[in-house]
Amino acid sequence: MSELFNNISFEPFLLSFKLALFTTLILFILSIPLAWYLSQTKSKIKPYLEAITALPLVLPPSVLGFYLLTIFSTNSPIGAFFDKFFDIKLVFSFTGLVVASCFYSLPFMIQPLQSGFEALNKTMLEASYISGKSIFQTIIYIAIPNSKPALLTALIVTFAHTVGEFGVVLMVGGSIPDKTKVASVAIYEFVETMDYNSAHIYSAIMLLLSFFVLLSVYIFNHKQRQKFTEFHR
Repeated sequence: MSELFNNISFEPFLLSFKLALFTTLILFILSIPLAWYLSQTKSKIKPYLEAITALPLVLPPSVLGFYLLTIFSTNSPIGAFFDKFFDIKLVFSFTGLVVASCFYSLPFMIQPLQSGFEALNKTMLEASYISGKSIFQTIIYIAIPNSKPALLTALIVTFAHTVGEFGVVLMVGGSIPDKTKVASVAIYEFVETMDYNSAHIYSAIMLLLSFFVLLSVYIFNHKQRQKFTEFHR
């Protein structure tokens, strides 16, 4: 058993965690203002924006990966622009994986944040505006501190979802060792080569990781509900 583990490279897991960390941080920064807008607006374009942000939930990863691959290619205006002016190749690179993961994991960050903001006490928000605080200050000092369960759910689920990505990262990043070969792609290759022992080890690690991530979210939210119930007794 020890020899089996010694022959396993854990670099794909480190790359998966690195990808998940970058994706989660970027999406958190970008999603806060968008989630706030969606939670507060009554505009007619709201359903359209919600549909666009939720699209990766129902769109097959291969379809999203194909279109991102086409857009990121140096044959497209966007891919050529980044390659020419920034010397950044978005196809078969870690940078491309991060951008693709941001698209694919967007709803997992947006939806919990939007739900958390919508559940805020409207009187509290109005009091913040009356006291002279701007929208930015209200989000930072009122909305975010009072949406901790939704915030934690968004961060953890986005991180875990990115770690488990397969279709999109395979199409955009391929399988370049130490560069784009994440854990899910490594498992796929083990199965292709009939190396089931290695596939079992990688899959078991992913299974345990997913379980403990979800367990931590449910435990935290359960404790928060208990505190809320006790506070309002």
